[in-house]
Amino acid sequence: MLADRKKLEIAMARACMNTEDLQKAANMPRPTLNNIITGRNIRPGTIGKAAKALQVDVTEILAEEKEDC
Repeated sequence: MLADRKKLEIAMARACMNTEDLQKAANMPRPTLNNIITGRNIRPGTIGKAAKALQVDVTEILAEEKEDC
């Protein structure tokens, strides 16, 4: 699963959180949060933790899937 950086940053702004706040609220290591922010492929549970910490539905921070032609 991939997070959309722009959507993630919007959710963080709405929650008045910076990356350090999100890291603490989601109880995850900084490298894992960096993987989410940079758009690397992550496990569903990991992005779920970030969404829960931001108090948003996980679909609000997921990147749109690209369809192959």
